[in-house]
Amino acid sequence: MSAGPASAAPEFDPARLEAFLRSALPGRAAGAMVLERISGGQSNPTFFLSFPEAGTRLVMRKKPPGPLLPSAHAVDREYRILKTLAGSQVPVPPVLLFYAQDDIVGTPFYLMERLDGRVFHDAALPGVAPAERRQMYFAMAETLAALHRFDWQAAGLADFGKPGNYYARQLARWGRQWRETRTREIPEIDQLIGWLTAHLDESAETTIVHGDFRMGNLMFHPVEPRVVAVLDWELSTLGHPLSDAAFSCLPWHSGPAMYQGIMGLDREALGIPTQAEYLSRYCEAAGRKGGPGRFHLAFSLFRFAVILDGIAARARAGNAAAENAVAVGGMAESFARQAATIIDQS
Repeated sequence: MSAGPASAAPEFDPARLEAFLRSALPGRAAGAMVLERISGGQSNPTFFLSFPEAGTRLVMRKKPPGPLLPSAHAVDREYRILKTLAGSQVPVPPVLLFYAQDDIVGTPFYLMERLDGRVFHDAALPGVAPAERRQMYFAMAETLAALHRFDWQAAGLADFGKPGNYYARQLARWGRQWRETRTREIPEIDQLIGWLTAHLDESAETTIVHGDFRMGNLMFHPVEPRVVAVLDWELSTLGHPLSDAAFSCLPWHSGPAMYQGIMGLDREALGIPTQAEYLSRYCEAAGRKGGPGRFHLAFSLFRFAVILDGIAARARAGNAAAENAVAVGGMAESFARQAATIIDQS
């Protein structure tokens, strides 16, 4: 058995997991297990599991150790939405099992098949030809539209969230998290809470929303500009589709130092479409007349700022999932300032 570097050692006994898999996946867990932590995640710890002798390649997602917010890190919901979307026009990894107890790896976890593809955490898509970049951004838009077209009621997901009143509930949730877990004073966030409350989108439109739909959570085909899997469904729920659409626009409102955005780059030379072109493709594919406006974009930046500060809070508590959590948490101020710039526009 082998694992990743010592700095990324698992917080559980791999031998216990290996024994469980031999029983749970007969025929697929033969030979020695190879375990490797995937770096870069800020939420649910993620591991590659493989049994080379059996040709088995899996991914495990688990809750992080330590005290957590009551509704956070719901790996059971991730498993459910992935299982429900299997076979739909929304590409997702096939899931194998969910384990709800703490006795194997210390927290609940689920397993899914490991797919081959490309994941770009840098929205500039380094190493990609300009024409392919443009196609990949449009593939992103069309994948999001497919999610928002998915018939969640027919699929039995009526209890996956609360239809309607989405932005009021979200604003209350993230405002409460900001008040309870803030690591520093960021006046712009307090300003944003007031402005968003006064300009609330109260429309009742409801779809499945991913909650973290961005370039870094998509896997593209190894050589083709198409999405083969949407990853990291931790924040998925029933909600307003424009929340996903606006959040996916954050690269146009953040620079390379702000979570590797594209603001300030020569986007035309890179082949990256404008935000308007991207949203036009999304609206056409989703059958929508209009995309996100100032409120939706400002809310997404505000929410992401609170999420980033929450990462800093988890780092302070010693249970953040990524080693760069402190630095990432420091970006909260940058995103809050960018949101404040949007609301200050006439």
